[in-house]
Amino acid sequence: MAHVPQIKIPATYIRGGTSKGVFFRRQDLPEAAQVAGAARDNILMRVIGSPDPYGKQTDGMGGATSSTSKTVILDKSSQPDHDVDYLFGQVAIDKAFVDWSGNCGNLTAAVGAFAISGGLVDADRIPENGVCVVRIWQANIKKTIIAHVPITNGEVQETGDFELDGVTFPAAEVAVEFMDPADGDGSMFPTGNLVDDLEVPGVGTFKATMINAGIPTIFLNAEEIGYTGTELQEAINGDPAALERFETIRAHGAMRMGLISDLSEAAARQHTPKVAFCAPAQSYVSSSGKQLTEADTDLVVRALSMGKLHHAMMGTAAVAIGTAAAIPGTLINLAAGGGERTAVTFGHPSGTLKVGAEAKLVDGDWVATKAIMSRSARVLMEGWVRIPGDSF
Repeated sequence: MAHVPQIKIPATYIRGGTSKGVFFRRQDLPEAAQVAGAARDNILMRVIGSPDPYGKQTDGMGGATSSTSKTVILDKSSQPDHDVDYLFGQVAIDKAFVDWSGNCGNLTAAVGAFAISGGLVDADRIPENGVCVVRIWQANIKKTIIAHVPITNGEVQETGDFELDGVTFPAAEVAVEFMDPADGDGSMFPTGNLVDDLEVPGVGTFKATMINAGIPTIFLNAEEIGYTGTELQEAINGDPAALERFETIRAHGAMRMGLISDLSEAAARQHTPKVAFCAPAQSYVSSSGKQLTEADTDLVVRALSMGKLHHAMMGTAAVAIGTAAAIPGTLINLAAGGGERTAVTFGHPSGTLKVGAEAKLVDGDWVATKAIMSRSARVLMEGWVRIPGDSF
């Protein structure tokens, strides 16, 4: 029988923060995929190698983890005073769907660089040497992000001495500002409380801070759920019962946050909300063997993404951590020692990360004005990605 040959699509494979993804300019996609819909989703899944019942993504660009099963589509911005529209698709590994419900903060660090190199930023905004300020419209959550991209001799500088725990090699520092980072149109605390009693039938009732900042996140106290907050991936990901328990907690938290109306909807919304657990600062050995002391951090946090404990920390969850830390009385703030603060350094499985945030009370409601952190990004490969022509 005749088989449809492969097609090739211009693409760039980029590391951003502690994630990797396949980046496309919208105009380079096949016409059917230039708009939202099944064709776009099918193409992205085939590029990444999903759905894969083996969980390996061997026949695609994905790396079989939530942090390496990602796609990005960029376009000249349709918004005033913005340079580029950034659309993020989290591709499920063993299931046939792409989750468009949230942002990827780590890959945000690569958006500015790709936009500059891809001709999406006006030339008069790019200095010969210095820093290019790229104004990003995050289309998933309809928020503004500002990336400060270093430029040398008119080109994006990717090499440097900035070190990021969770990334093996140093690179150039990219400062990223998340403006008005509350996710969605509603309250930053959708339940109206800084701390709730989250009842999870069959599991228990736990103190929880449920916040929409960076990405919807459910924060728990590590001690209440039987952990120390210093766990590495194998302690959680090697325990199927624990993963099932976290997913049940996540589903009930999503209901309380108003993100879903029925528990069954959580299975098709894996990217959001995140669930994380925190504890006061303490000593532990990171996944790279680095010894961290209690004095190195303000608190420790572990977070799950797409059903597994993340190897470091999602960028958007770091925004949620920084924002929650800035608001006295949240579980994150209390774990960090309480009181008012504009920055926090937290420990994660790969090391530490500092994130700053500003929040204020407006008419009785907490409002986050911005969060900022530094990441790095590097192009790994560019050219074309190939998929069978009948993939969509």
